[in-house]
Amino acid sequence: MNYKLYKNDFPATLKFKKIVAIDTETMGLNLNRDRLCLVQVCSGDNIAHLLQLPKKSKEKPFNLIKLLQNNNITKIFHFGRFDLAMLNKNVCPVLGPIYCTKIASKLSRTFGAKHSLKDLCKDLLNIEIDKFNQTSDWGANTLSKDQLAYAAQDVLFLHKLKIELDELLNREGKMNLALECFESLKTRVKLDLEGFNELDIFAH
Repeated sequence: MNYKLYKNDFPATLKFKKIVAIDTETMGLNLNRDRLCLVQVCSGDNIAHLLQLPKKSKEKPFNLIKLLQNNNITKIFHFGRFDLAMLNKNVCPVLGPIYCTKIASKLSRTFGAKHSLKDLCKDLLNIEIDKFNQTSDWGANTLSKDQLAYAAQDVLFLHKLKIELDELLNREGKMNLALECFESLKTRVKLDLEGFNELDIFAH
């Protein structure tokens, strides 16, 4: 598993391409309670760049913010709703085009397929990934090699999944709808952060 670990911020010399895969690791799944611990980024070159964020820091991660707010870089997520909310609350709003492999799968694979990252990797790439460390302690000062390898795998395959899902979306005539859904994620995140995460405002 190819990865590089950084603390506090990415180095200014690290350059990312026009499409990056992003994931986060947190202390839990509660936006108001749990803190952001790790941000993973991959440019599709089989190297995951892992950024460990301190519990408290007076300095903002300038280079991470620069990446997240670059309007010219497309950001790929799996279940982007959560990652975008965590990044918005703890770092900055994410700008530029968004792509969510979970949404793309739900729109294009409507034949009863499962839509987790593990299932997508198995079904579309014939790759088995290990999710054992998903609920481990990501707030630890020193992360284990198993944790880092797990975090890396969560971004290393997203570019390949996007290629496969794009083909399915185009085949099924759902690409335009998918793009509208990706854009609407930013509004969904605002609702989540305002406390409407458990309410479907479009329901009767």
